[in-house]
Amino acid sequence: MNLFGWKMAGRASARPASARVAHTPILSRMASLSMGGAWPRSYESQVRELYLGNAIAQASVRLVIQGLAAAPLRSSDPTALALVKATSAGQSLLESLTMQLLLHGNAYVEMMGGADARPAELYALRPERVSIEADSRGWPAAFVYRVGSAISRIPAERMIHLRLAHPLDDHYGLGCLAGAAGAIAIHNSAAQWNKALLDNAARPSGALVNTASEALTAEQFDRLKDELDANFAGAANAGRPLLLDGGLNWQAMSLSPADMDFAGLKAAAAREIALAFGVPPMLLGLPGDATYANYREANRALWRQAILPLAAKILDGLAEGLRHWFPGLSLDVDLDQVTALAEDRERLWAQLDAASFLTVNEKRVGAGFPALDLDEAEPKPKPAAEPEGSAPAAPEVKLNVW
Repeated sequence: MNLFGWKMAGRASARPASARVAHTPILSRMASLSMGGAWPRSYESQVRELYLGNAIAQASVRLVIQGLAAAPLRSSDPTALALVKATSAGQSLLESLTMQLLLHGNAYVEMMGGADARPAELYALRPERVSIEADSRGWPAAFVYRVGSAISRIPAERMIHLRLAHPLDDHYGLGCLAGAAGAIAIHNSAAQWNKALLDNAARPSGALVNTASEALTAEQFDRLKDELDANFAGAANAGRPLLLDGGLNWQAMSLSPADMDFAGLKAAAAREIALAFGVPPMLLGLPGDATYANYREANRALWRQAILPLAAKILDGLAEGLRHWFPGLSLDVDLDQVTALAEDRERLWAQLDAASFLTVNEKRVGAGFPALDLDEAEPKPKPAAEPEGSAPAAPEVKLNVW
């Protein structure tokens, strides 16, 4: 079995060559191209400094994770469904895969076999620790898992690799954290700036005015500039009181709140973060967002646009990887049991019930139910009702003629 294509004789050579890219974290490559050193460059640093310290990013990811993990699942094989829903070493498989795909863009599931060589446990590996070992034509042949100095080589037959689409990489996916990094950094910086202003009594900036008759010498000017840069510049020093030498006055040059508009900047950054993870901003309680008419529409959009597509990708990938041991395996979400989609289901049922040109079986199939036997599906015609007051019809008499 191989999860990445045909490996039979004559098949592998027919595939096009794939680029052999040295593994570096996705966000590291993004940062080196566009961030110019302003953001953390490695995936772990970005998660620690951006995601773990930002409430909007955490709330957005949590909504998708909790919705997908709590979604009712159905499968053609109860054993495979129990394997997917099982907790391995305290890890919930669906929660881990959802978070890894959203943040990193890649998820790796190791299939650990039991006594009969069938998968007995599914465990999601940390994506930043996994790299792909390609063959001579650039196609994945194995996976290398690194933890410190320990290195493990896992054959491709024991690994399921799920990834989001990346336009410039043949092997690794692109996570949402890369696109939201700028908005998260702006949101965090605005929060730090506002806190520093409050800690320092919210004093505004201004200008140094030399009232002495003599101008500052070059040495005095450089010394004053260095002291300002070292002790009074930056968010950590916002609003710190300034000590001046003789002949210098402080002239306040504050900007109005409308010019600064930190609250509006934070709200705009928060909406951009939510949209990067596919979450309607209304569900996060962000002010000024009226894209959806009400909360129910926003919740339905979350399921239709974020949770269900991601769930289909994860479940289809798991089913494909396990199909060698569970032939014909299917895994999907039971939409009839999703509360957020109850209105869509009621509307569908009403439309099918009102369609007089459909048979009972066609209506059942359209609603997602199996067809019935023909005798049960087609209602028998009822006898015509007799008019009131009429005499009962005489029984028919049959004569046997010999």
